[in-house]
Amino acid sequence: MNFFLETLKVIVLLVYYLLESLVFLVVPKRKKNVSGEIVLITGAGSGIGRLLAVKFASLGATLVLWDINQEGLNYTLRLAKENGAGRVHSYICDCSKRQDVYRVADQVKKEVGDVSILINNAGIVIGKRFLDSPDSLVEKTMEVNTMAHFWTYKAFLPAMIAANHGHLVSIASSAGLCGVSQLSDYCASKFAAVGFAESIDMEMRTLRKTGVKTTIVCPYVINTGMFDGVKAKWPRVLPLLDADYVAEKIITAVRQNQEMLLIPRILYVLCFLKSFLSVKATVLLLDYFGSLEIMNPFKGRPKKE
Repeated sequence: MNFFLETLKVIVLLVYYLLESLVFLVVPKRKKNVSGEIVLITGAGSGIGRLLAVKFASLGATLVLWDINQEGLNYTLRLAKENGAGRVHSYICDCSKRQDVYRVADQVKKEVGDVSILINNAGIVIGKRFLDSPDSLVEKTMEVNTMAHFWTYKAFLPAMIAANHGHLVSIASSAGLCGVSQLSDYCASKFAAVGFAESIDMEMRTLRKTGVKTTIVCPYVINTGMFDGVKAKWPRVLPLLDADYVAEKIITAVRQNQEMLLIPRILYVLCFLKSFLSVKATVLLLDYFGSLEIMNPFKGRPKKE
């Protein structure tokens, strides 16, 4: 195509897409029906994973729940059934182990069917300064928070591509958008998770598999206990997030095929500022919002959980 014609085409489409985005800020997108979809949630034994399971259950989805905690899985299973889940299946799976993911994935395909909505939610955090973080825990963080996404995609994406139908959901973090002190391994794992999910989304687009959607979720600190001890400096401006609120926003984003979800909304503004501000200015803002020392009082989830 002629350079000037293609440039004109891009400008026209760019304006159209910008206007479309503005319209959707006022008029919400129609929510798709997830009844009958097979939804697999990793880390379903507690926190956001459990809340997502309960909410998808009420929408009529078939649930596949993965976790390493049998007691937590059993409780989530019971809650899902109480909230209307017709079919719900739970499996013990250590997502940090590739062969375990593949083994359990094969079991799911045989016993339940092809997963159509994959939610990579399992995650861990150390919360120590880089030089104080044991090598074994750094490796475990990358295995659970990042590499597990590779293995679950390898296991379930082929069927989605074949049917040109599916949804890939990555529960990342705002720590995947900006570095945070005492979260070096966690930030690295979440940056990688965001980049990986975006890359696969681009692959689906180049393959013209428009029926395979992607949603990347980057929330601020959620009060699930995973970041127990952390406090917000200015809770009215950048608060710790209520877990049920976050789960509801994720469900809505998935049903509206929203590609990127940042919670709370102020994160969109902060990411925009970070894209052009100097490092000194960015650090000033991080200090203002308390992000430089946010992990100092960190305790984390009790061992029994």
